Amino acid sequence: QVQLQESGPGLVKPSQTLSLTCTVSGGSITTNFYYWTWIRRPPGKGLEYIGYIASDGSTYYTPSLKSRTTISRDTTNNQFFLELSSVIPEDTAVYYCARDTVRGGFGPPRGQGTQVTVSA
Repeated sequence: QVQLQESGPGLVKPSQTLSLTCTVSGGSITTNFYYWTWIRRPPGKGLEYIGYIASDGSTYYTPSLKSRTTISRDTTNNQFFLELSSVIPEDTAVYYCARDTVRGGFGPPRGQGTQVTVSA
């Protein structure tokens, strides 16, 4: 059974880069064919799709965040990463990593989520 776990700092200052890690167990991130995904839930709002890195290493970013987003991976350690640059308070959210078989999916499986607050 695949399990995902997010990790990273809970507080980021405005204009800095948010960096999160998703550690995957129970299955390889290179096994075909899945979309390894980052999503977030801002306070009081619904889930927002950020992007993915697929099993073949291809990536996609939602247009509204594309200029600030990088998703990468470490196949040796079975992890994938999110970097969101030039953060603003509106980037405050619970961030989740997930796996899906379709583009745009939110899982399951999905991690428990990690709170990230953007504040000085």
